[in-house]
Amino acid sequence: MSNGTIKKVASDRGFGFIAADDGQEYFFHRSGVDSTLDFDRLSGGEAVTFEIEASPKGPRAGKVRAA
Repeated sequence: MSNGTIKKVASDRGFGFIAADDGQEYFFHRSGVDSTLDFDRLSGGEAVTFEIEASPKGPRAGKVRAA
């Protein structure tokens, strides 16, 4: 599991970005958000844990949970 902070959320489009503690930025989709978080209430700054998954466009965050 990796740790990070929600950086930006485009709730109307169903995705966002996480600034990870490793210095990288990861895309995430609302389908990858665990029930511990309400995607529609994310505004940025929330601490999260997540798994890095492979996707056709490169690594992304999945199984995003509240830290």
